Amino acid sequence: MHSDQIPALRRTPSGLYELTEDVSASPLYNEDIGPTSIAQRSWSTYNLAALWVGMSVQVPTYIMAAGLVEGGMSAWQALMTVLLGNMIVLVPMILNAVPGTKFGIPFPVLVRASFGTLGSNIPALLRAGVAAGWFGIQNWIGGSALNTLMGAVWAGWPVDGAGKWIAFGVFWLINVWIIVKGMETLRRFEAWAAPVLIAMGIALLSWAVVEAGGFGPIMSRPSSFESGADFWRFFVPGLTGVIGFWATLSLNIPDFSRYAKSQRAQAAGQALGLPTTMTLYAFIGVAVASATVVIFGEAVSDPVALISRFDNRLVIIFGMFWMAVATLSTNIAANVVSPANDFQNLWPKRINFAIGGVITAVLGVLIMPWRLLEDYGSYIFDWLVAYGGLLGPIAGIMIADYYLIRRGRLNVRDLYLRGGEYEYSSGFNWKAIAALALGAGVALVGRFVPAVEWLYSYSWFVGFAIAFGFYWAVMRGTRELDADPQPVVSAVAVVTDKTP
Repeated sequence: MHSDQIPALRRTPSGLYELTEDVSASPLYNEDIGPTSIAQRSWSTYNLAALWVGMSVQVPTYIMAAGLVEGGMSAWQALMTVLLGNMIVLVPMILNAVPGTKFGIPFPVLVRASFGTLGSNIPALLRAGVAAGWFGIQNWIGGSALNTLMGAVWAGWPVDGAGKWIAFGVFWLINVWIIVKGMETLRRFEAWAAPVLIAMGIALLSWAVVEAGGFGPIMSRPSSFESGADFWRFFVPGLTGVIGFWATLSLNIPDFSRYAKSQRAQAAGQALGLPTTMTLYAFIGVAVASATVVIFGEAVSDPVALISRFDNRLVIIFGMFWMAVATLSTNIAANVVSPANDFQNLWPKRINFAIGGVITAVLGVLIMPWRLLEDYGSYIFDWLVAYGGLLGPIAGIMIADYYLIRRGRLNVRDLYLRGGEYEYSSGFNWKAIAALALGAGVALVGRFVPAVEWLYSYSWFVGFAIAFGFYWAVMRGTRELDADPQPVVSAVAVVTDKTP
């Protein structure tokens, strides 16, 4: 059965589908996680690209890139690692965005197709937990920037005392205010912030180049690895960490792509916004951190600490304002939208977007994010690589389910109903849950068993491949692959709006 033959779905000339049946009485539905109407799908290529600029231009990007250099890579090795990692993660990002754009559904609703109407809470809560951790990290960084800004404006501000906690709380409240205002406010904020953030990053890079005497002293530092084997031992988990950086968004990208005007807009916006901006900002992080060795005699990888060293108070004020805006734009888009939707999936009739966002904000404080930022090893290898092993299997299951098992067909109505096509066993698809457990278990075992440490180093790849293969093998025996004659959606079809 083709998607346009499913009852309650209307197909537009552009290949997008709209639910025409009212399912609002279902316990699995509320307005925030309901399918978007065609009229609500207003995000253009620019809006999607601006979203990625806002999410990529952030302090953790800077820290990640500087951490690769601190771990021994040359500047060029670090940049190529960041570029390669983002080109790899762009593939599942665009693939998982397709059903969001096509049917107007968010991530926790999409995974109901593979995990079941209730089982979808397992991947949703795993994703939400990671997002809460990121929210805490970003809120701590943003609060630190605000604290430094206040110290520059007001000489009596207790920067090293209560000031940092007051600033942390104020920054938290600003986040919550935007959460309450909703997605349209986010779209307008991102469109305004994106060019400002790029300009400020270039300004910081220009300062570093001038002060260090040109790019030569900045980029000429060789790697500190004694052999090729030493490099590869660091490169593999480093690359996995870069992929893990956006492994979260590669899952919940439907939360944003469901607002896109077309498949071309979402694919082009992501391709233009993600790898280019991440590499550019990583370059700024690598270059500026290297320049501080020349300028100050030591590497300063924290941009908040760097800008606070400036003698010009006006520069500090503008720099901290930029830092706060960059952190705020990233935090709302990357770390609140998805978990807010995920928590709603638990109890749609009682938890709305605002409540889900507040839950995320509270958990982000309880996780004590300052511990994750103690050193580059904790940040890259314990945080990014570890959760890559948890989320890679979910991405594998989602892609196998939509493209191989269902061939691009979804019964949107039944995604919001109990007892329908996606009920499985009392709401749980145990085959998907088993695939997730197997993929994550194999990927993470190397963290505890030295003999197979390489599995952990490749955690995202290992988890993705095992879960993808296992899920496809066990599900193809219970559902006819030829039940829907639509072809697998190709990359060309995605960007030319020819999706079935």
